[in-house]
Amino acid sequence: MPRILLVEDDAEVRLLVEHVLLDADYEVDSVETLHGGLKALDRRIYDLVVADGRLSDGTGMALADSAREQNIPTLIMTGYAFVLAASGLDLGQYRVLLKPISPDELLGSVAKALTTPN
Repeated sequence: MPRILLVEDDAEVRLLVEHVLLDADYEVDSVETLHGGLKALDRRIYDLVVADGRLSDGTGMALADSAREQNIPTLIMTGYAFVLAASGLDLGQYRVLLKPISPDELLGSVAKALTTPN
């Protein structure tokens, strides 16, 4: 069973995404900050990271960059793609899902990320 690290600072969104993933038989570890995500990556091996684009202490893209060093694919969920792009961030190098995300869209993207190399 694939293990997913979920990093989302909005408690309601985190809980919803976690339940969608658990109901689809994924193992999920959830944290709410970039720092917590980086610590989790140091402690465990994950098959996938799903991270919010804007976190209280950084970005999901910073976490994706760290995960990439371990050859772990990452999905970035954001409702701020245009803001992030306008700040000069090249989102083209990340797998981005625009919020709001339906459960079917999330699960389809997770399945694809788990079977497609970085």
